[in-house]
Amino acid sequence: MSNVLIVDDDADLRNIVADVLKGEDIIVDEASDGFGAIKLFRKTRPDAVLLDLKMPHMNGIETMIELMKIERNVPIIILTAHGDIDSAVKAIKHGAYDFTLKPPDFDRLILTIKRAIEKRKLQMEVENTGTALKQLLGKSDAMNTVISQIKQIAHTDFSVIIQGETGTGKSITAGLIHNMSKREDESFVCVDIGLIPDILVESELFGYKKGAFTGAVKDKMGYFESAHKGTIFIDELENMSPHIQTKLLSVIEKKKIYPLGGTSPIDVDLRIVAATNQNIRESLKKKEFREDLFYRLGEFIITLPPLRERLGDIPFFARKFVFEVSLELNKQIRDITDNAIDLLKQYPWPGNLRELKNVMRRATLLTNSSTINKEFIEILLNEHYTEKKCMAKSASGQLPLKDALKELEKKMIRDAMENTGGNKAKAAKLLRISYKNLFDKMKEYENQSEL
Repeated sequence: MSNVLIVDDDADLRNIVADVLKGEDIIVDEASDGFGAIKLFRKTRPDAVLLDLKMPHMNGIETMIELMKIERNVPIIILTAHGDIDSAVKAIKHGAYDFTLKPPDFDRLILTIKRAIEKRKLQMEVENTGTALKQLLGKSDAMNTVISQIKQIAHTDFSVIIQGETGTGKSITAGLIHNMSKREDESFVCVDIGLIPDILVESELFGYKKGAFTGAVKDKMGYFESAHKGTIFIDELENMSPHIQTKLLSVIEKKKIYPLGGTSPIDVDLRIVAATNQNIRESLKKKEFREDLFYRLGEFIITLPPLRERLGDIPFFARKFVFEVSLELNKQIRDITDNAIDLLKQYPWPGNLRELKNVMRRATLLTNSSTINKEFIEILLNEHYTEKKCMAKSASGQLPLKDALKELEKKMIRDAMENTGGNKAKAAKLLRISYKNLFDKMKEYENQSEL
C-alpha cells in the first residue's frame, strides 16, 4: 500500500483529508508543523507529501527544502489558499510536484496524489534497479542493453526510431520513452500509417479546414496538432509515401503544420518516436526512404531483438502471462514445468512476444491442472502451428481467409464452452465478446451442424 504524509496545522483539515485517502487504501501519517514533518519523514519515507504553505515556526517552502535534502525526488503537493498562488508557483520552481487550493477538490486531489505516487514508484524502480522496465521488456542481456538505451534517451527531446520484428514490443517501448520523459503529463498520440488508407493519410496527420474537400463540413484537428507539447508515435514508418515524407520533414524543420485547405500555419511542439518492422537502413539503400528525413528522425535508433535471440526471456514472460491470465480467470495455476519451458525455447516464435502471449493465454484457459506440463504445451504448439499453416494457405489462395478464420473461431468457441461447463455467459467473458454475439455465432454454427 502507498503512504502519504499530510502536513498542516489545521487538525480538522488533516482529519478530513486523511479519511478521504484512507478510503482509497492509502496509509496516512500526519504532522502539524515542519519540524514534526521532518522527523516523521525520516521514519516513514512516504510515497508523497501533502504540505501546507503557511505554518508556524517553519513555512511550507522551508519544510519542502529540508524534506528534499533527505530524499530529492519525493513528490510534494502544496496546499494553498486562493490569495497565495504566487507562493505556490514559487514552490513549484523549487521542485514541488503540484499544488491544490483550499478547500481541496477531493476528486482532483486524489488523482494528483495517485499520479504523484505512480511517478515516484517508477522513478525509484528505474533509478535503483530498472525493475519496472525489466517487467515490461525482459531480463536478458540483449534487453538490458535496450533498457540502458531507453534510460539514456528518455529524458531528452531526441527523435527516436525503434526497429524490430512484429510483436517485439515497439509500441510498449515508445510508451515507456514518453512516460519517462519531461512530456509525460502531455498527450501520447499513436498513429499506425499502415492502417490509414493512402488517400486519407495527409488529412489524418495534418488535419483540414472546413470546405477543403467534398465532405469536409467542419474543421478537423490532425494527429500532429493533437500531440502538441507531447509525443507522437508513428508506427509502420516504412509505409509512408514520398509525399508524406516530404511534409513530415517540413514539420520537423519548421515546427509548423499546414492543415489541408488552410492558409495559416499552426505551431507544434512535439517529440517524434517512429517504429518500423524493417531495417530502415535497407530502405535507404533502396531509395524507398528519404535520407535527410532519416537523419532527422533517427537521432537515436533502438533495435529490439526477436524472441528467438533472447531465449532467457521466454521462461520469465511465459510465467508472467500465465500469472496474469490466472488472475483474470480466477484459476489456481502455480507454475510451468521445466521441460515445458524447454519446449517453449525450441519453438522459433515468428510472432515474438505477441505470439507467446497468445499461446500462454490459451494454455491457461484450457488446462484443468495446477501446473502446465510439457505434453500440454506440445499439443498447443502443434495446434498453433497447424492454425498458422492454415492461415498461410489462405494467404496463398489455397484456402479462403474467411474459411480459415471461421475454423479458428469455431474451435475457440468449443474450447471456451468445454472449459466453462457449457455456461454461455462465462464463455462469452473468456472470449471477450458479448453474450449476444456468442449466442448468434453458436446458433449459426449449430444450424450448419458445424459446432
